[in-house]
Amino acid sequence: MTDLIITNARIVNADGVTTGHIVVDRGRVQAILDPASAVPAADRVVDAAGRAVIPGGVDGHCHVAQITGPHRTLDDYAQTSIAALWGGTTTIMDFGIPRDGSETPLEAARNKRELARDARCSVALHGSVIAWDETVPAQLDALAEMGIRSVKMYMTNRGSTMSDDDTVLRVLKEMKRLDGLTYIHAEHDAIIVDCTQDHADAGRIGIEHLHRTRPELAEEISVTEVLAMAEYAGTPVYFVHQSTPGAVDLVAEARERGVEAYSETCPHYLLLDDEVYASRMPEWFACCPPMRSAETVAALRQRFADGSIHTVASDHSCYDLTQKREHMDDIREMPHGLPGVETRMPAAFTALADTAGAVDDALLQRFVELFSAAPARVNALPGKGAIAVGFDADLVIFDPAEERSVDGRRLHMGTDFSPFDGFALRGWPQVVVSAGRVVLDADGFHDPGAVDAFVECAGHSAFTGLSARPEPALARTGA
Repeated sequence: MTDLIITNARIVNADGVTTGHIVVDRGRVQAILDPASAVPAADRVVDAAGRAVIPGGVDGHCHVAQITGPHRTLDDYAQTSIAALWGGTTTIMDFGIPRDGSETPLEAARNKRELARDARCSVALHGSVIAWDETVPAQLDALAEMGIRSVKMYMTNRGSTMSDDDTVLRVLKEMKRLDGLTYIHAEHDAIIVDCTQDHADAGRIGIEHLHRTRPELAEEISVTEVLAMAEYAGTPVYFVHQSTPGAVDLVAEARERGVEAYSETCPHYLLLDDEVYASRMPEWFACCPPMRSAETVAALRQRFADGSIHTVASDHSCYDLTQKREHMDDIREMPHGLPGVETRMPAAFTALADTAGAVDDALLQRFVELFSAAPARVNALPGKGAIAVGFDADLVIFDPAEERSVDGRRLHMGTDFSPFDGFALRGWPQVVVSAGRVVLDADGFHDPGAVDAFVECAGHSAFTGLSARPEPALARTGA
């Protein structure tokens, strides 16, 4: 008697579409049977009825229980992981970012690892280095031993999370030694500081001016500089939340030169433009980078559809409107970041479908690539990102045509708004299976309790970036 069988499934992977019955036992996919085969006995059978079944989502960019200066997000791992599951995401990746100079990168990661034991889905972690000292190489070694093989650095946020160029270059070289991956928030700090000060001097420093204080040029110049450092160091680099087609094109050009570089974007840069800052509630959209012009958004969406962008992530940050409104008259004092782990699936699917046109197999495969497969491969997450024998049984049944209107107050992210409030989004999950457990179905959410499913990342080269799916023998989840 096996644990679970999903029958009559239209199985969509990034590299193909097939039909069959998915046999799940002990948290893994044990077999995929021909649709004409008899259905074996199982504790539970779920009939997909010909609907699409895709790999559970992998959100490579979330901030959970994050402290940055005076600001703390309102969530914890239980809350954010539950919201992720409601949104079809079965693996989240958070950051161990030192809260201040008193916390080392290793301590920050260990603290997040302890908090993550309360999560309801799989969790992996990135480290973070703010300032270089002689202890950093040994700390990075210790992180790798924990299964944390990626490190994030900020090119802006002077005085809090920003790393200087010397630190960035040294960490890039260390990550090459460790077969790891470097994440970069790319905005040119000097340009942003100067532009922000000019606006403050002119009395234009409220949230309605955010998009003017962080120009597209600041993002693209920063991408150019970091790509040069990565090329010099001969190491892979991953750019988070790219918001301009120019930034994406710089990565594509670098890849043509042989640089292993990756572009991530977020749904809010695909569905919203800078007109939101002229709306009645501009504080709903305080994030960095800010929303861009309608022309920029249209061009970014084309790159999202044509394969130039590699992954889509939420950049989830759970602040509420009280926090946002406390300093909306001065963007320098506001918390920046948007809730989005629960809406990543329908928002990204809507943006892709609206741009590409007809929903066919090619579009569904492209969506799986962005939503699950590529984030799993780029981050070297064993057992994730595909429906295949030996892989974790993280599965989502969804109807691409299902449309729902977003009401942020009815979502599960622990805040009182969504940047997509009122939007009609398509492609919501109908059934979600996480590690072989049905956690969402027509009867609602079934809380599995704390699962402590920490995923140890493999060496980056094990999955060779965006190449073919890893062998099932690599599939493993660390406890």
